[in-house]
Amino acid sequence: MTTLTEGKHAGGFLVWEVLRDYTRDAVTIASGAGRLEPGTVLGKITTGGKYTGLAPAATNGSQNAAGILWAGVDASAADAAGVVVLRGPTLVNQHELVWPDGATEAQITAATAALAALGIILR
Repeated sequence: MTTLTEGKHAGGFLVWEVLRDYTRDAVTIASGAGRLEPGTVLGKITTGGKYTGLAPAATNGSQNAAGILWAGVDASAADAAGVVVLRGPTLVNQHELVWPDGATEAQITAATAALAALGIILR
């Protein structure tokens, strides 16, 4: 029998949001960010205001959690349009989020606090 592995779905991490037109916004994902899955925790690059995957060791602003990617995006070779949950009140399933490879517990805790400050609560 063939085994089917189901991937992540757009917005699959979302438990509840007050109003989608308020909590989500269209943004630009920076070129070089790669293929990002729905639920990827993002940072915002200070210069230019583009988003990329959270990078805790960076110093360009992307070290601070700034939102969660709604649907998959391929920004490997060029900037890409994306939809991001930027503010709350919003509840998300913490087990459905995508964190950077090698992220430590302290880095995840700091990012969780940054998201909470935006009104995005992990459960």
